[in-house]
Amino acid sequence: MLLGEDLSVLLLLEILLRTGVVFLWLLFLLRMTGRRGLAQLSPLELAIVIALGSAAGDPMLYTEVPVLLAMLVLTGVVALQRGVSWLMNRSRPFENFVDGVPLELVRDGVIVDGGLRRARMSREDLFERLRPEGVEQLGQVRRVYLEQSGELSVFLLPADLVRPGLPIAPPWDVEAPHAGGLFGAVACQECGRVREQRSVPCECGELAVYPATIDPWQVSESCG
Repeated sequence: MLLGEDLSVLLLLEILLRTGVVFLWLLFLLRMTGRRGLAQLSPLELAIVIALGSAAGDPMLYTEVPVLLAMLVLTGVVALQRGVSWLMNRSRPFENFVDGVPLELVRDGVIVDGGLRRARMSREDLFERLRPEGVEQLGQVRRVYLEQSGELSVFLLPADLVRPGLPIAPPWDVEAPHAGGLFGAVACQECGRVREQRSVPCECGELAVYPATIDPWQVSESCG
């Protein structure tokens, strides 16, 4: 069945409208779900892949789906992609909505207030992605950004400028940092901010702390 039955201009217009509505809704949902699963694909690119795959798959599986209508849907998706790209090149706010903007997650060894919430990441997710970059404690970190692609950009301090910070290696689920004594600098478990007084709550409101350290492995081995 190449053309299908009862093919009309109104049916073609309805298909184009439904294609546009579903495509834009899919794009909106992808922007709302965050970036962790997007890998190297932008939300627009991922929406194109899903929409094209769905439109191309139906006529292959269901004989009652007219090939011409599937071709129309595919054409509509590609046209929408070209239109969205055109708008992105001419409107910075629209480009920011579609592709997003980089988010600052860590500044000078401290997790930025609200950064993880906006990125829809947990603290453990952040630490998991910092460890492969060679980060053992947050005092090594100058900046961390979550890029539009979902990748982390990690900028470390020179070795001679590294400060004591919140240990993130080994992973806490494997071996929690040693609680430490009553004296010495401590780091907030929630944001990593370092302070001297253990009994005083952090600026973020968290009271739980771990000892701030330059070398978490040395502390771990000495306590073992």
